[in-house]
Amino acid sequence: MSKVTVTLNGREFTIGCEDGQEAYLRELAGQLDERVGGIVEQVGQIGDVRLLLMAALMLIDEQKETERRTEALENHIERLRHERHGAASLQAEERQRMVSCLIDVAERLEAFATDLEGEPPAGPGEESDAAAAHLADARA
Repeated sequence: MSKVTVTLNGREFTIGCEDGQEAYLRELAGQLDERVGGIVEQVGQIGDVRLLLMAALMLIDEQKETERRTEALENHIERLRHERHGAASLQAEERQRMVSCLIDVAERLEAFATDLEGEPPAGPGEESDAAAAHLADARA
């Protein structure tokens, strides 16, 4: 276990930490000292305990706000996932509908071609009744 000396509000404190965590602990203590310094500028020297209490309350407030924002973002992501899933389902349904329409058109065209092959050729400007009926069906 290592020991680190940090400065808070002009006072030095020696605290223990795990080996390898010394730099990180100094960084955290530096951020806390900046926070306490900001409070001192606003309200003056009101005692170490009160300054630390105010800093701790401010940090917890920020943490709670971050948690609220994180939860809101997670909910938004979940809504987007559901919307994407719903859109994919709608796209699949639309593709299936289009496939059904194409199959129907192909069947009509095949029936029309079969009818044309089975009848004698029509004269110029004449259509057979069956061909005219199939053309009407294909246009529908």
